[in-house]
Amino acid sequence: MNIHEYQAKELFKEFGVAIPAGCVAKSANEFDAAVASLGGDVIVVKSQIHAGGRGKGVFADGFQGGVKLVKRDEAPSIAAKMLGNTLITKQTGPAGKTVGAILFTEANDIQKEYYLSILMDRASGKVAIVASLAGGMDIEKVAEETPDQILTMLIDPDIGLQSFQVRKLGFFLGFGAKELMKQWTSIIKGLYRLFWEKDCSMVEVNPLILTVSGKIMALDAKVSFDDNALFRHPEIEALRDLHEEDPKETEAGKYGLNYIALDGNIACMVNGAGLAMSTMDIIKFFGGNPANFLDVGGGANEEAITQAFNILLKDKNVKGILVNIFGGIMRCDVIAAGVIAAVKNVGLTLPLVVRLEGTNVEKGRQMLADSGIKLTTADSLADAAEKIVKIVAAENK
Repeated sequence: MNIHEYQAKELFKEFGVAIPAGCVAKSANEFDAAVASLGGDVIVVKSQIHAGGRGKGVFADGFQGGVKLVKRDEAPSIAAKMLGNTLITKQTGPAGKTVGAILFTEANDIQKEYYLSILMDRASGKVAIVASLAGGMDIEKVAEETPDQILTMLIDPDIGLQSFQVRKLGFFLGFGAKELMKQWTSIIKGLYRLFWEKDCSMVEVNPLILTVSGKIMALDAKVSFDDNALFRHPEIEALRDLHEEDPKETEAGKYGLNYIALDGNIACMVNGAGLAMSTMDIIKFFGGNPANFLDVGGGANEEAITQAFNILLKDKNVKGILVNIFGGIMRCDVIAAGVIAAVKNVGLTLPLVVRLEGTNVEKGRQMLADSGIKLTTADSLADAAEKIVKIVAAENK
């Protein structure tokens, strides 16, 4: 789950991480008061969407930039051009995202910018702190072109962040002076506690800045959370902005389905995340393009399968559906009954290929054969993928 920058900065503040003074506004009526609450002659006006690259983004009406550094008296009028407008960045895709809030912050005289993030390193099973001397840039580009400007520190989760690691990171970033090291220690320990205590999947600051007056602070903030741990954090769940999420993904969550929309035209319904990814891979292998990741889980019933079909059909790009089920926890005859009922309930007219394997597979296949619904059966995953790709290609020539 992602949250907005202004929400992330509130969490930073809670954990003792220094941030610029700021105020969020969700309507034009709040702009003047928000700006008046800040000091300085220059104000930063920041569009709030769940995507990076805002500063270089372009609005649907041609207005340039979702982050602006402006004079105080210009801030409300600039914000008015952003709020409610659609901002398109390299991360939003051509559809863009609608700006529902504006964050006004005080400007700072920046001496140096840095990059900092905390995330899980799956290979080692440890927490990784990534620090870079090149802040405000695409970290992937920095890693490719100037890897010597990046230091990655692995933290054993059983032990936690140690003082020698704090100092090593601090010296790498040039915070060796006593006062700077004190500030740095407070910031990195606060960010690590936030990451650990709130079950974050990532905490990113880009840029972390050193001001001319010698203050270290988080100029930007990006935080995402492990969805599977949200039940432990109702206060984090309350920060969710459903307007920023695909409504199909939100709907799927209500029925215990794991759905992620993609840009292809062959919908997939699979039980098991690994099998779902394999299914998408083999569709690509045969020249098709998957429209989604959809894991119905091991305990899906007729209602869940029906809802899964409904969600798949809401994607207007879908031209065919592949159902690939391995009956382990769930028997194939139960899945077959669910597929038959769901197809009849939704009035499916698109091509459908079904591959079943596992417990009670012969009974499930016979049920499909006797159902009277129009579908194509397959004996293997490769057979199923090849068939749906050919059918979709033939019908869309």
